Amino acid sequence: MNSNKIRVVVVDDSALVRGLLAEIIDRQPDMCCVGAASDPLVAREMIRDLNPDVITLDVEMPRMDGIDFLQRLMRLRPMPVVMVSTLTERGNDVTLKALELGAVDFVSKPKIGVADGLRQLGVDITDKIRTASRARVHRLPSSPMATNVLPHPPASIASLGRLSTEKIIFIGASTGGTEATRELLVNLPADSPAVMITQHMPPGFTKSYAARLNGLCRIRVAEAVDGERVLPGHAYIAPGGLHLSVERSGANYIARVQDGEPVNRHKPSVEVLFDSAARVVGRNALGVMLTGMGADGARAMRTMRDAGSYNIAQDEHSCVVFGMPREAIAHGATHETLPLLQIAPRLVEWLRTHAGTVTSRV
Repeated sequence: MNSNKIRVVVVDDSALVRGLLAEIIDRQPDMCCVGAASDPLVAREMIRDLNPDVITLDVEMPRMDGIDFLQRLMRLRPMPVVMVSTLTERGNDVTLKALELGAVDFVSKPKIGVADGLRQLGVDITDKIRTASRARVHRLPSSPMATNVLPHPPASIASLGRLSTEKIIFIGASTGGTEATRELLVNLPADSPAVMITQHMPPGFTKSYAARLNGLCRIRVAEAVDGERVLPGHAYIAPGGLHLSVERSGANYIARVQDGEPVNRHKPSVEVLFDSAARVVGRNALGVMLTGMGADGARAMRTMRDAGSYNIAQDEHSCVVFGMPREAIAHGATHETLPLLQIAPRLVEWLRTHAGTVTSRV
């Protein structure tokens, strides 16, 4: 009897990949593969008949593109979807589009040795299926043009005017965080303080992600480069597979991008970024914990608060997964818990109120 197991339908045009994913899923004591479809049209019938808890969906397939299928699914019958992506430039762009449309997360197919590669990724795949099964998914608006991106900032956040360049905003995010971070950044004015972001993403995706955000935001968004000066009006995203932190160099802040062991099983890790914020930036820091599974960054966010930072957590209703904000709140790390759409305006309000309360770095 599988009533207590996570029921998964695998959708992939490769018979080899379907078989491997089904094998990996069925080996887990808490999940089972209830169906495997070679294309979205077959999958549509399976979903209707089998009522799965989670779907794994190939990005590129015959008869109907995975993105087209996802868009229809999230509009008509929203449910947790984990995308299976190819490690190519097009695969990266399509995967980011899938996250925008409501996919919970993604895994990357290995470039070579598909069988061995997928087996090695088994822990990652099954962890993301578990997370997806608990995720909060939302119905996609019926209009494909509908979006939360504001074409112009409201007057209340149009500009910060004269503001100390000492302040830095630090953001940590994981599952669901690509779109939550976008929502926050597009609503920051061009003269925002610098923003440093650790989003759990694998190598190969963060450059495309940063470029996408750069095209939407008033501030400049890019992958962080080791040793570069951290400037107002810029956002710096931790490259996939590397840790991001902040250091001081004379009168300036600089980004430090380094390899190292995973922290809390993650690389990049929010813990690494937030620890450096507490140590180097202190009360000139603002911390934001967005949607994500697990506890990465919760302890370090408390250290930030103890060092004088002002911290905000995303609320449960607007999170895809409330794990990371919940843990930050449990650690006593936060001052406020807010819906996603209220975080950027609140940051701007706080900065205006506290623009004169700057601690010198000298």
